[in-house]
Parts: sequence; C-alpha cells; structure tokens
Amino acid sequence: MEARVGVRAPPRGRAWAGLEKPHGAYCVRVLPVSLTAERLPPRRLVLGADPWRTADPALRPAKLRASCSAKSAGTGKVHYSADEALVLQQKAQDVLPYLDGRCVYLVGMMGSGKTTVGKILAEVLGYSFFDSDKLVEKAVGISSVAEIFQLHSEAFFRDNESEVLRDLSSMHRLVVATGGGAVIRPINWSYMKKGLTVWLDVPLDALARRIAAVGTASRPLLHQESGDPYAKAYAKLTSLFEQRMDSYANADARVSLEHIALKQGHNDVTILTPSAIAIEALLKMESFHTEKTMVRN
Repeated sequence: MEARVGVRAPPRGRAWAGLEKPHGAYCVRVLPVSLTAERLPPRRLVLGADPWRTADPALRPAKLRASCSAKSAGTGKVHYSADEALVLQQKAQDVLPYLDGRCVYLVGMMGSGKTTVGKILAEVLGYSFFDSDKLVEKAVGISSVAEIFQLHSEAFFRDNESEVLRDLSSMHRLVVATGGGAVIRPINWSYMKKGLTVWLDVPLDALARRIAAVGTASRPLLHQESGDPYAKAYAKLTSLFEQRMDSYANADARVSLEHIALKQGHNDVTILTPSAIAIEALLKMESFHTEKTMVRN
C-alpha cells in the first residue's frame, strides 16, 4: 500500500476543495492511495523478551518520507518468548476473520506504548502500521509534534491530525497508533469507529516514571513546567487523564496493564513485555466480537 502525504500552499484566488483544507501556511494533502494493503513480509519469530520500559529499536516508529511511499513498519527483528510467539499467532488467526480487513486504532495516554504494541499487532495480523503523529509531522514538513506546537499551536496540530485520521479511515488492513489527544474530538471517533478501537490503559504513576526517565522534550503538553520531572509529569498526566478518560472509555476494547500484571501474579506493569500487552489486546478484540455477536442474537 502506498500513502502519499504532502504539503501544498493554496493558489492565490482559488478555494481549496476535496482533500485540501488550509491551516495557516500549511495544508494537509493526502494524495490518492491504493487500498490494497501491503502485508508485512513473513519472518521467523525470534526468541527472547523485551521489557515494556525499554522498547526494542526494531519496534521504533518507521521514518516516513513526505510525498513518498509510506511502507509498513517492522523490517527489523521482533523478539518474543516461545510461548508468546505461539499465542500471538493463534490469537491473531482467531481475530482476523472478525476484523475482515477493518483497521485497528490504538488510543491511550502519551507514553502508553501504542507504537510498540501497534507494530507487534501489525506484524502478527499481516497489517500495515502507521503512527498518526509521524504522518502529521511529514504532512506539515515539521520534524516533531513539539515543534509544531511551538511554531503554530495545538489547534493547528489537531486540525491536521483529524485530516490524517479521516484519510486513514478510508483504507483497510492498518494498525494505527494515534496521538494521546486524538480522542478529544468527536469527529475523530467517527473516523476511528469505521474500524476497531483499543485503549491501552496504563497507570499514571508508571507513565510518569517512564516519561520522566526519557525526558519531556518530545511531549509538548508536559514540557512547559519546571521542577521535578516525575512530579510535573504526574501532575500534568493526571489533569489530562481527567479530561480524556470518558473519551478513552468510548473504545471498543480496553487493555488494562494492571489486569495483565495481576494475571501474571504481580503488580509491576513496567516489567510487562510489549508482546504480553499485544496478546491481551487480541484477547480483548476477540471478547468484543463475541459480546457483540451475543447481543445481536
């Protein structure tokens, strides 16, 4: 599948139409795409495990080039334990018939692991992977979300984010990692509900510790305040979550990391592997389908 994302300035004296909509000096313009999904190349699953708090470099966001083909992610090795690899394959096969080509949208707070888990899901489902934040960055020609906020505004970013989600929603067989605030606009839900939405619910304490450890420079909504990194991250995350929790609850499936940890016999979510979280996501997708079928019958 090829998705072309570019930026165009409107010609003088002409109105924008169709996929083109101005936002200040820039406009998101998603050029025609093929709806034939590109499957990830078949690869042998590699044994091993990768802690949630130290994501494998192979699972980091793929670099997309503006106005160039956006290839599906996952060209490096992904590490699983033998048991996790087997369960991932089995559960993916169970879920695929229900998905029937529909996209999967991961929602959740910043730092919740949407990109890491999303790439695992894309691989085992044979889907392509996209990070909506990365697509916005390429569309407006600015290298980071933080810089977009600084040079323009959050509203400018949100407008472009909505247009990216709109265009992705017309496609098939994608796993999309959305930005933490994508859920606040009802229009975004109208796009995401064309597929299946999964909320990665991570305790705020764990998120704050993780973000404080790596820094807040890439997190524009956290980077303004001075003081102790953990304290300011936790305070801001708490405020944001209170604003967004009802929106996150609109997701079709909720993946609670606390619940996964309890099933494993402990309460430390930071030692959960991304593949364990992906397995739970597949289980929750399957449960959602089962419950929906029972209601219909």
